Amino acid sequence: MNTATAHASAPVARRPYTRAAQLPEIMRQRIVVLDGAMGTMIQRYKLGEADYRGTRFAAHGKDLKGNNELLQLTKPEVIREIHEQYLAAGADLIETNTFGATTVAQDDYDLPELAIEMNLVAARMAREACDKYSTPDKPRFVAGAIGPTPKTASISPDVNDPGARNVDFETLRQAYYEQAKALMDGGCDVFLVETIFDTLNAKAAIFALDELFEDTGERLPIIISGTVTDASGRILSGQTVSAFWHSVRHAHPLAIGLNCALGATLMRPYVEELAKVAGDTFISCYPNAGLPNPMSDTGFDETPEITGALVEEFAKAGFLNIAGGCCGTTPDHIAAIARRVSAYQPRCLHGGATGFLSQLAG
Repeated sequence: MNTATAHASAPVARRPYTRAAQLPEIMRQRIVVLDGAMGTMIQRYKLGEADYRGTRFAAHGKDLKGNNELLQLTKPEVIREIHEQYLAAGADLIETNTFGATTVAQDDYDLPELAIEMNLVAARMAREACDKYSTPDKPRFVAGAIGPTPKTASISPDVNDPGARNVDFETLRQAYYEQAKALMDGGCDVFLVETIFDTLNAKAAIFALDELFEDTGERLPIIISGTVTDASGRILSGQTVSAFWHSVRHAHPLAIGLNCALGATLMRPYVEELAKVAGDTFISCYPNAGLPNPMSDTGFDETPEITGALVEEFAKAGFLNIAGGCCGTTPDHIAAIARRVSAYQPRCLHGGATGFLSQLAG
């Protein structure tokens, strides 16, 4: 057994429940800052195929460049450095590098058997980084990132066969359960079900998390973040922002929000809509750095100051409890966001505490 596999199978101590329980109180006091893009930062290292493979996967039969989740096994120093750059920039909450670390996503690279190890190692790395930067006045938290997978349970991949599907609910549920358990074992504080373009995929993740909480007797907060794909104001599987909220609110998330696809300017009306309909739940928002621009350093239009100023407008309007960045954002973007939102009070909840908040109150 190699060292990485041995580490993956070793038992891990559970995180103190009180660590996750700090978050709601902090979010009542100030706007919490989430980190920025992982993929954008990885691109800056200009890694080649050999970097992704390392020695362990040198003979693998498929190209591996672009499989960013593999880097915690082959280039861990890169992922660790990115985490620490975001923490130094002022992030309270950093995401694990596990957006595509499911058996479903890793099947594209013929590496589904690595999913558990990827998540466990990624969570441990993020945990170590947070512990290094945490202080009594500014604790740092690990968000276990759960991405949508490249397959959709609601939409046919074949325009000639509307009933066709390339994945089913049970396959997704099982993949998400394995991912979430490894993230929990690795020390994450929060689960972040993000970049949701298909509500049925998200429901499979939520179902898996409920199963995990029941099996372990430990309940961590959940943040749910959807993706409005264009000016229609709908996610790809067809729901408006309000409909999306009502279809996932049974999960009693700590926060509901939006990320990716749009920059802050285009995202604003949809964040405002969420803030109105989800009155008893915290609101998160981490937009792209504007529109794609292949001529820029990050591949997106906005400089840190532009993104920071736009997100500041959300804070000033009273929409936000969590603010961060998605594609095209860097530690400089996060530093600008953190600086600008610090001048504003977080959005106040109304309608009483529900879900995770009511459990804490009880």
